[in-house]
Amino acid sequence: MADTERGPVDGPAAQDRPADPAGGEPTDPPTPGAAETGRGGRFGTAWLAAAVVVGLLLGYAAGLLTPGLLRPGDASPEAGFARDMSTHHAQAVEMSMIVLERSENPAVRTLASDIALTQQSQIGMMQTWLREWGLEPTGTQPRMDWMETTGEWAVVDGLMPGMATDAQRAELRAATGVEVDRLYLSLMLTHHLGGIHMADGVLELSDDEDVRWLAESMVSGQQKEIELIRTLQSQVGG
Repeated sequence: MADTERGPVDGPAAQDRPADPAGGEPTDPPTPGAAETGRGGRFGTAWLAAAVVVGLLLGYAAGLLTPGLLRPGDASPEAGFARDMSTHHAQAVEMSMIVLERSENPAVRTLASDIALTQQSQIGMMQTWLREWGLEPTGTQPRMDWMETTGEWAVVDGLMPGMATDAQRAELRAATGVEVDRLYLSLMLTHHLGGIHMADGVLELSDDEDVRWLAESMVSGQQKEIELIRTLQSQVGG
């Protein structure tokens, strides 16, 4: 029997299938949920990217805020030390400048120059800390209130341990010849002993790395200068 030509397939199945845009066979309908899956993937990626950005911003903000949270407060040992030692150092610089103007002893002049330069530099460091901590150069607390001071190290008439009185500084300014050297060495020996006491005090109270480093440097440097002062005293007398 001869073959007959088959015509187009009729029926519901054929009618439900959309025609191929290229003119070919009808195409199958998209799988349900495929478009939704694509949108969900895009939304998921966008959400993840946003979360990463937010995390980075929070981390950056934490990096900025954390140092502020760790700054010493106005009544802290660190702030008290920076303020009081700046004042203590300023007197040493003043007395050293007097000696540089009036002494004729090269060794004493060299010592005075070293003390003035070193302690002025340290004043600059401590004042920089106070600015970075958002604190004023002077506080509302009494002198040396940040550490224990009793006996010979007590604050007397507003003077911190080892500081010269107004009368002693006036005597130094009026002295001439070898007497300038003798007075300066005597005053600076006492001054250094008081300064070391203050530096030891903050070392007992603070765990701030910068403060501890400077305090340790002060103790080490001034102990060496005390040895030199005593050697010079044996040479100039007094």
